[in-house]
Amino acid sequence: MKNANKILGILNRRYRVKPHRGKPFRVLIGCLLSHRTKDETTWPSTNRLFSVANTPQKMLKLSEKRIARLIYPVGFYNQKAKRIKQICRILLKQFNGKVPKTREELMELPGVGGKTADIVLSYAYGRAVIAVDTHVAKIAQRLGWSKQKEPEKIRADLHKLIPPSKRIIVNHLLVTFGKDICQSRKPLCYKCPIEELCPYPNKTPKPKGTLKPEEGTTA
Repeated sequence: MKNANKILGILNRRYRVKPHRGKPFRVLIGCLLSHRTKDETTWPSTNRLFSVANTPQKMLKLSEKRIARLIYPVGFYNQKAKRIKQICRILLKQFNGKVPKTREELMELPGVGGKTADIVLSYAYGRAVIAVDTHVAKIAQRLGWSKQKEPEKIRADLHKLIPPSKRIIVNHLLVTFGKDICQSRKPLCYKCPIEELCPYPNKTPKPKGTLKPEEGTTA
């Protein structure tokens, strides 16, 4: 745990991540729209949709075609429009229009798996859980924090390793780090502020003339 604490500290000094809170319904639908879609497409689509309908009640007044037009060009926009309507019906029928606060209930909603449930619990309700997406999984494996491949097992390993007080920023922190340096296909190890603490054996060598940034800098 000593190295994990040190690594998280170094990364957070670099990226200055703070706990983020959003409204539960928006977090849920935004995460659904993000599936297999880049952030630069997801967020404008989410904003367009919520500028028209920001509650389950208002969303159900829209046709699937209207929702699909509003969220286009997110991936699988027609299927997601249908799923949004299904979720809204369930929220109104079973949860009085509110987004559930338990992982089990969230995962009963159409299209909601463990990652989405944990994002809602963490980003909407401030729960001490770690949502495991591709960035988090890859970085956890490279750092030796988990040898597992399945997200649920990686999540279990991370929850054993990282105390509740630090879990709230882990997803945001590792996603930011993954996009910046520890990229899935080819990590930029020669730029990494935690390279000396990382046991990953296939590190990308430093190109000639490249300087390694000091720990905690944003260079």
